[in-house]
Amino acid sequence: MSKIKLLTIAVIGLMIVNLGMVAFLLLRKPPHPMEGRPPMEQDGPKKIIIDKLHFDKEQAAKYEELINQHQVAIKALNDSIKDAKNELYSSLTNENFSGKDSLIAKLGLLQKQVELTHYDHFAAIKKLCKPDQLEDYTSLTKEISRFFTPPKKEGVPPPRD
Repeated sequence: MSKIKLLTIAVIGLMIVNLGMVAFLLLRKPPHPMEGRPPMEQDGPKKIIIDKLHFDKEQAAKYEELINQHQVAIKALNDSIKDAKNELYSSLTNENFSGKDSLIAKLGLLQKQVELTHYDHFAAIKKLCKPDQLEDYTSLTKEISRFFTPPKKEGVPPPRD
């Protein structure tokens, strides 16, 4: 067999393999963004809360309204935090920036407001509960911190005290 014939076969074979790979990548279903996460994160807090508290359709609809209000409030607070952080860290270019303490205090107040907003949201959820659901709500409150705590990254040492 001549070298040209061997090279032609190799090139054709590689082209077939490449076309097969491209077809595979284009035709396969992309993974769901939540795939591979723990079940609680896959379902999201909304479904978990509705299921754990056994909300009926009316309660679920009112809960949906609470979620929308909560998301709007948290987004506004997060935007304010982002702006304050941008202002704080952009001040690093100044030799003598005397406003850093006030910006750090502002960030603390904004973070406090975020936590109060989360707390008030769960207090409003409690008001949606019927008397027979309050025991389930009490059980849920023991798990609430997991909704707002980011997952631990492996390989990152715990913070020093």
